[in-house]
Amino acid sequence: MLPRGRPRALGAAALLLLLFLIGFFLFGGDLDYGRPQPRGAAALDGDLPAGYGGHNSSDCDPPRPRPRPPKCELLQVAIVCAGHNSSRDIITLVKSMLFYRKNPLHLHLVTDAVARNILETLFHTWMVPAVWVSFYNADELKPQVSWIPNKHYSGLYGLMKLVLPGVLPPDLVRVIVLDTDVTFASNIAELWALFAYFSDKQVIGLVENQSDWYFGNLWRNHRPWPALGRGFNTGVILLRLDRLRQAGWEQMWKMTATRELLTLPATSLADQDIFNAVIKEHPWLVQPLPCVWNVQLSDHTLAERCYSEASDLKVIHWNSPKKLRVKNKHVESFRNLYLTFLEYDGNLLRRELFGCPCPLPPGAEQLQRALAQLDEEDACFEFRQQQLTVHRVHITFLPHKPPPSQPHDVTLVAQLSMDRLQMLEALCRHWPGPMSLALYLTDAEAQQFLRFVETSAVLSARQDVAYHVVYREGPFYPINQLRNVALAQALTPYVFLSDIDFLPAYSLYNYLRASIEQLELDGGRKAALVVPAFETLHYRFSFPTSKAELLALLDAGSLHTFRYHEWPRGHAPTDYARWREAQEPYRVQWAADYEPYVVVPRDCPRYDSRFVGFGWNKVAHIMELDAQEYELLVLPEAFIIHLPHAPSLDISRFRSSPTYRDCLQALKDEFHQDLSRSYGAAALKYLTALQQPRGPI
Repeated sequence: MLPRGRPRALGAAALLLLLFLIGFFLFGGDLDYGRPQPRGAAALDGDLPAGYGGHNSSDCDPPRPRPRPPKCELLQVAIVCAGHNSSRDIITLVKSMLFYRKNPLHLHLVTDAVARNILETLFHTWMVPAVWVSFYNADELKPQVSWIPNKHYSGLYGLMKLVLPGVLPPDLVRVIVLDTDVTFASNIAELWALFAYFSDKQVIGLVENQSDWYFGNLWRNHRPWPALGRGFNTGVILLRLDRLRQAGWEQMWKMTATRELLTLPATSLADQDIFNAVIKEHPWLVQPLPCVWNVQLSDHTLAERCYSEASDLKVIHWNSPKKLRVKNKHVESFRNLYLTFLEYDGNLLRRELFGCPCPLPPGAEQLQRALAQLDEEDACFEFRQQQLTVHRVHITFLPHKPPPSQPHDVTLVAQLSMDRLQMLEALCRHWPGPMSLALYLTDAEAQQFLRFVETSAVLSARQDVAYHVVYREGPFYPINQLRNVALAQALTPYVFLSDIDFLPAYSLYNYLRASIEQLELDGGRKAALVVPAFETLHYRFSFPTSKAELLALLDAGSLHTFRYHEWPRGHAPTDYARWREAQEPYRVQWAADYEPYVVVPRDCPRYDSRFVGFGWNKVAHIMELDAQEYELLVLPEAFIIHLPHAPSLDISRFRSSPTYRDCLQALKDEFHQDLSRSYGAAALKYLTALQQPRGPI
């Protein structure tokens, strides 16, 4: 027999369960519904609250339908970016946007001079369809925010989002503002569509701050800026620029900041503190956004309350100084997504938008016409296609501090691929002066290179070495394009045009500067200073410290003049017999196939970028120097030594493929025709020399 009262208790329990189920379905399964929320703060779930119109909507209003992403509408995105590291971060962010996007984009980038130089080159060479980029000078904006003390690691640049309404074009109505440390996991048009939820008065769309920072209880004497409830995070912002201007935004935020700074020493979270102080005073300005559009991985994050599955998120925000080392139960999933875009081949994002006709990037139409004229049945099709390839270029990939300008200074210019990376440390030990190096890498290899430099005591200590990444595409090594990239970024008056597998004499840097001064090259004398080249076949080799030691090794057979056994024509005009006895620089004459390593003014002729792979790429450059009447002067105390290594793929292909050699010969003929058109009768000597019988390569 049941105890008395049990049926009544069971009936009450059943009624409570029924009410609970009704409430669950009425309120979309939100078990937190009814829990007190700070006024004006967004819910920490991924769905829009009922009556998602902000403070002007009644709680009884039915939920609005989710807006559809706009088809083919131009989306406006603003980002503040300064320095080398932020320039790398923004590329990963842009990759994630491009991967999911279905709309044309206009990027408004507020940059310092360093970031602008990097990003202008990158976007110009990336040639992504339906992406436009505008730049704004961050240095001109510093006076508007420099009066605000700021303890955040972003410095002055972390405050510049405050001035965007006055910086961006006056006809720009809406913009998405992003931090550089966010990664998209969804189509950015879905975020843009949330502008439809703004009421007539709302001007700022933000996600609630996903930590207890603004409650001021994280540690003793923690004094945050005022905020509405938990406050809002400004890593992702929707701005109605037209309404902000009408509301007097500039005066509003400056008055608020001035008042708060009377009692607070500085901002801790840069612009975010000031945005929150303004919203605290004017809560009607803000439209809370679903939290999945800014999943914050800060040191004290509560982001795990925002979503049930990691797949629910839309934007990941690495808003901790620890970045990828932050703690979160799903951090491995987030990290994998970030690393996917970090190493993703950016060439794959050059695809045109389907169903959204847009003008091609500058130069793309001419490139398409040139590619269309190629004959796929031509045996040299791949060779010619590679010549037309526009490679993405990321200059100064790592932080770089150029040396002070000196009238006779020399930059070593070279290029390399991943298989020559191990030669960098030895080169840095031999050459104490500035270097400009172009690296031919995939996106993934670029990250391996970054880690290599960071873990190398030798490389990480050098701030005067500029590394420029040219992203790999196509079957052939674009050697002359790489040389041109490195040459164009040299900042000293003179350049030493070398190759990565040569080590210079320890004294060469100082000797070259002294020779330039002695020969008075800065007076306008057109000269190419020849540095004699040697080679060793020994992997273990004691590098000579003087010319006398080098000659002893040469006599002992441990050294040879460069390529003496394979291609003596390449360096024979240097006249090594005369060099042995020379005490002063001496002049030599150009001869067919001469390809010495030279020191020339920075404004010398560029390399012919049609030469790809192996063969004649440097020969053509020396011909151009001679055609422009550069003297060839051999330096008596200078030398470089080639170290042994496995042959490159292009050399192997050249030696084994008659087609490759035929294609190279056709290119040589084209080059000579161009030389003849440029220099007329003066180029006849090249034609005569090139028609002479050749020895084997």
